[in-house]
Amino acid sequence: MNYLELVLFVGAVIGVITLGIWKSKGERTHDSEKGASDYFLAGRGLTWWLVGFSLIAANISTEQFVGMSGQAADWLGMAIASYEWMAAVTLVIVGFWFLPKFLKAGLYTIPEFLQYRFDGVARMAMAIPMIVTLVFVTTSSVIFSGGKFISEYYKDVPVLNNLTAVCWLIAAAAAIYVFIGGLKAAAWTDLIWGAALIVGGAIVMFLAFSHLSDAPAEELIKTKVANSTATVEDIENAGAIDRLILLNDGKEGEAVAQNGPNGSGGKMHMIRPKEDTDIPWTALLLGLWIPNLYYWGLNQYIVQRTLGSKSLAEGQKGIVFAAGLKLVVPFLVVIPGILAFNLFSGDLHDSAETRNSKAMEGIKETQAIKVDRAFVTMQPEQVAVLVERNAKLAGEEVEVPAEATPEDLVALVNGLADKAVEKDVEANGDNATIAVGPKMVGYDYDAAFPILVRNLVKDHWYISWFVLAALCGAVISSLASMLNSASTIATMDLYANFSGQKDQAKLVVVGRVFVILFVILAGLIAPALNNFSSIFAYIQEFQGFISPGILAVFIFGFFSPRTPRWFGAVGIGLNIVSYAAFKWVLGPWITKNGWWYSDDMAFLDRMGLCFIIVLLAGAIVTMIAPMRKPVEMPETKEIELETSSGAKLAGGLVVLATLALYVIFW
Repeated sequence: MNYLELVLFVGAVIGVITLGIWKSKGERTHDSEKGASDYFLAGRGLTWWLVGFSLIAANISTEQFVGMSGQAADWLGMAIASYEWMAAVTLVIVGFWFLPKFLKAGLYTIPEFLQYRFDGVARMAMAIPMIVTLVFVTTSSVIFSGGKFISEYYKDVPVLNNLTAVCWLIAAAAAIYVFIGGLKAAAWTDLIWGAALIVGGAIVMFLAFSHLSDAPAEELIKTKVANSTATVEDIENAGAIDRLILLNDGKEGEAVAQNGPNGSGGKMHMIRPKEDTDIPWTALLLGLWIPNLYYWGLNQYIVQRTLGSKSLAEGQKGIVFAAGLKLVVPFLVVIPGILAFNLFSGDLHDSAETRNSKAMEGIKETQAIKVDRAFVTMQPEQVAVLVERNAKLAGEEVEVPAEATPEDLVALVNGLADKAVEKDVEANGDNATIAVGPKMVGYDYDAAFPILVRNLVKDHWYISWFVLAALCGAVISSLASMLNSASTIATMDLYANFSGQKDQAKLVVVGRVFVILFVILAGLIAPALNNFSSIFAYIQEFQGFISPGILAVFIFGFFSPRTPRWFGAVGIGLNIVSYAAFKWVLGPWITKNGWWYSDDMAFLDRMGLCFIIVLLAGAIVTMIAPMRKPVEMPETKEIELETSSGAKLAGGLVVLATLALYVIFW
């Protein structure tokens, strides 16, 4: 362990937090008239560069570096970059269609819009799930992903090698400065962390390519996708970028994307087969736009820094600046994720083996076990043990076929697990005790980026402290933003709304209490997320219950002034019911009968279907029972609402650049 690296790392984190607190000193949080505005919205005085970097720092955390690079290391490859590149276009839409309406109404929170356009029930229908999502999903997952990264890196350092302990340290660091300084403290620290994160990501990417150019070709060939025709000789004679392409796209681009486990097809393509379970090309038509528009346009912890803009023009310039930066992110996150598998697949397996062993130690007698293909390939000696275990729970006698393929073994183990659960439910109903336990995996893909950093950066202490501080700071920055936003919603949409409290100084006190409460709840949940196979997939799946309905309702709120007020809550509730039906009842039934284009209905496709259902319901309601008088929204005179022509031009260029990137990586 290099103590100098550790001191510089900790010193940098503490230094930036101190800067944020110092910059927020001018906020009048004790003012009974301006306190809440200063604390929750930075006094509505954020300039475009603070807004832009703050958006990036709030968004890009180890949730992306751990989760997104992990999925890139797996079969998705470049396709996962759609979340970033489509976000660039989404931000342009938000800047010129969403933000003007929000600033014109003088909002503190996004659910507040629903109060004005629909009713208080709609406001609560959005506010309460949003708080639950922020605290129990996004906040806890960011704490976990940051804790996983630090604990993976400092495996030999007491305390820092303990996932639970690191989760609590990260939670406390974020809570301290957002408790004291609110959004302004978060925005100033975001400025530093956002810039450092881009530089740190570029350093890791450069080192990864340098390592790739020196790696033995005979080792790299083992990680080549199945439909690449590249040979050891081809790889030996290639430079770093060409090696990446040979391993993941083939000699002449012949390694097309194919559905299947990691290594089945090319990983340098944005367009995946329609059968893909995560990002089929059909999702690019509608499904992927829903979480993007919701996240960037209606998600309080992202939008809150734009609500604190000095003017509409400053907010739009900041949003377009962030959109430009989003085009760069996949080169710092996704490409290194792909390289992590090519360079350190053995380490990914070792991490999975450790994780599997820990999971097995805590497994209950009534839990059946599922596996993936990589597990049965990498640890075949364990397959017979799991077959025996699951067969016993299912009440059957089964032997492992001598000539079974890896696919046969996966089907056998997982089929017995499902059968054990089904039989128990049939026999005991609500008293059934058998359940599926943690999944055994061959590679721990969520460890891809931590392993990359540990293997490439750790020996260079003079840069490792900077990269670590940038990544850790991004976690703390995102967490602080989430805590600030969750406390804003809880204070303004719940407490102030029901209590009638108008004294802004008292609202600030309540907001700070919520910060403490929420960070404790998220800190308790975070370590348990280690049982999920992919943290990024966990977040996106949960959003399916919320985002399509809320987005559809806001579209009616923006563009249909005669849609009945009661539809706000009904639309949100209809989506929750619809998504649950497609996930657990209708989806499996439709695919089982062969009425869908793949064996499983991807969660993005479920989102698209639910979005269409709510839109149709809203259209029918509006035609049958339109309001006699259109709704009139409130207007504030405190913010300049002139659109930025320069931001419009830059936004158009961002859209064109995005299209060009899709053509290149098609």
